[in-house]
Amino acid sequence: MTLSSGRQVTGADCAFARDDVFVLRLHTPLGITRIDHQGHATAFANVMGVDSLNGIAFDTTGKFGFRLLASGPSKGKTAIVAIDCKGKVDFITHSAPVLEGGLAVAPKSFGAFGGDLIAPDELSGKIYAIGPDGTVQFVALSGLPAGPDTGVESLGFVPRGFTRNGEVYYSDRATPGNPHPGTDSLLRLSAFALFAAGVRDGDMLGATEGGATMIAVRCRATCHVVTVIGTPSTSHGEGHIAFTTRKDGCAPTPGLDAAHQRAHWTLSTRARADRCETLVDASPASMR
Repeated sequence: MTLSSGRQVTGADCAFARDDVFVLRLHTPLGITRIDHQGHATAFANVMGVDSLNGIAFDTTGKFGFRLLASGPSKGKTAIVAIDCKGKVDFITHSAPVLEGGLAVAPKSFGAFGGDLIAPDELSGKIYAIGPDGTVQFVALSGLPAGPDTGVESLGFVPRGFTRNGEVYYSDRATPGNPHPGTDSLLRLSAFALFAAGVRDGDMLGATEGGATMIAVRCRATCHVVTVIGTPSTSHGEGHIAFTTRKDGCAPTPGLDAAHQRAHWTLSTRARADRCETLVDASPASMR
């Protein structure tokens, strides 16, 4: 699912309603269901020519006209569609590589891939960028374990202001009988933990399905990958990586280089300390 920010669609005489939720509809007819702020669900668009649907995200930079983007397997490849606020479906490409995992649109600061649709393939560990003309480019290799129910499943870009005081969430789905059985709970990382691991606003986070390990990717002239959580757990990650921010946060303290520290998830039910912590800039030189 993905949440609308209420953007006007380029070239269309309409806008998406703010805070409407759009969900993949995985039964016939395949497509997208809209849920308004009152909880009313209606069919929004049907997507033909795909075997299923497996990814959804809003264009937040305008490179795709602020449309809704979705992906699905099709004849051994991946189809990417863009859907406007009237439910009109246009195919961006029918021939993207096999993709398995969530989607996210990169901010303009993400190097040569700014504004592109970023998608992982959990089977290979590769991360790709898809442009509005359907061009596909390789971004990075996760370096984490890959394979079915194992590799990078979810992506998210750290929003502006997050590292002042925010939290990131990832769902841990109970999957009995799986090597990573999960707990049906939410996992949480604080901005302080991510900052200490070298993560900054605008970086991309990628988390695996099997074990909920995590990388950060920073693209400027080139792209660099740093492992944020390297030790797999029994968690079974699914869905988007979600961020929250607080305006009353306090910025970490810049300082000299320190050792790159690995982060770890906590259950979201754990109380969070409402205080400022002093951190030094532990960003590894390769991420600067």
